[in-house]
Amino acid sequence: MSARPDDFRTAVAALPAGVAVVTTTWRRTVWAMTVSSVASVSLDPPLLLFCVHADARLRDALDEADTWTVSVLGADQAPVADWLASAGRPAVDQLTRVPHHAPDVAAGIRVDGAAAWFECRTSAIHAAGDHDVVVGEVLVAERAGPEVGGLVHVEGRLRGLR
Repeated sequence: MSARPDDFRTAVAALPAGVAVVTTTWRRTVWAMTVSSVASVSLDPPLLLFCVHADARLRDALDEADTWTVSVLGADQAPVADWLASAGRPAVDQLTRVPHHAPDVAAGIRVDGAAAWFECRTSAIHAAGDHDVVVGEVLVAERAGPEVGGLVHVEGRLRGLR
């Protein structure tokens, strides 16, 4: 017997989660989405995971693109998170309003002003209910200064922390 989805959604809203943007490049287009399900998996080897809805456009891209970039959003980047989480945004040119630059080795982009960046190569994708868990080997990890802070999702709201 499982918890009812509405009960689960209400309870899990109390769990604070860091907010990040995951990107990759597929068919000459950069695909991006906001996630609040990024976690460190291992230090040796360095592994990171994120969860993506099985029907998401980014998930389709991950079937062919083997590298991706995670930008951990800074305290002032709620508008970026909101835009890249909005349903119906265009796939093409969705990043024209988001300042960004090229990653060092992986596909996608790095969001300017983020608190940290990870460039990863997919090592496994596991089905998990209506989402997939994507595990990647971290190829590049970089941290901005601590003054950038971080963005957290809790109780259905985005909150900047410094």
